[in-house]
Amino acid sequence: MSTNHPVSEGIILKIENVNRTYIDEDDNQVEALQDINLSVRRGEFLSIIGSSGCGKTTLLRLIAGLDKPETGKLTLDGEEIVGPDPQRGYVFQQGGLFNWLTVEKNIATGLKARRVYKKNKDLISHYINLVGLTGFEKAYPHQISGGMAQRVAIARALINNPKVLLLDEPMGALDSFTRADIQEKLLELHKKNKTTMILVTHDVDEAIYLSDRIVIMTPRPGKISEIMEVNLPHPRDRGSTQFLAIRKEILEKFHLASALPQPEYTI
Repeated sequence: MSTNHPVSEGIILKIENVNRTYIDEDDNQVEALQDINLSVRRGEFLSIIGSSGCGKTTLLRLIAGLDKPETGKLTLDGEEIVGPDPQRGYVFQQGGLFNWLTVEKNIATGLKARRVYKKNKDLISHYINLVGLTGFEKAYPHQISGGMAQRVAIARALINNPKVLLLDEPMGALDSFTRADIQEKLLELHKKNKTTMILVTHDVDEAIYLSDRIVIMTPRPGKISEIMEVNLPHPRDRGSTQFLAIRKEILEKFHLASALPQPEYTI
């Protein structure tokens, strides 16, 4: 596969010799990550895929500063990551909105946490428009769809102008149509903002559709098995020969290529 790459040059995030072990509820020692080394390019869209329990979310939490490695280090623009920071925006699988706050107030929480609300409150309407939620400023989370709630969560992270946006399966619980809509919105935001994005996903097609590169992880203990370039122009056609060839290659790496998908329904 070609190594030509459209993103700007330079490394923004470095993960060096990282290991993470934890104790589970049965007091067993679990090796979640083993010898992780990864350099993330500035402005790229990177996806991390692997089987359940392989340490994908653990790795994302380490990048976010929500967890710490036993050994090794992570640096963002040369500064070691030692805890949470608005420079690393995090979007959870379920959005994590505050149910008692409106759309605009949920988005504002990032500014208030940094104590820059008064100075930057005019940005709220900009980001509401950016994620396509104009007209829903006063709505509460229970009054909007799951897809709209994820847009709010993305806007809340982006309003801090993070260097890296971390996406922990934000589309995992959405129906296929809403999922496709959020995918398109992420691509649009990536193109406009040039923000480095790192996505954890179980969906191989989603990773191919969105990413510049795909990190493939082994089952526990999680190691990086391979990093694949996705050298396809946008917009990408999920039914194209090139797309399907990459899909087949990835599935073969998981020994899934010969497994036929089960139909959701029959007519």
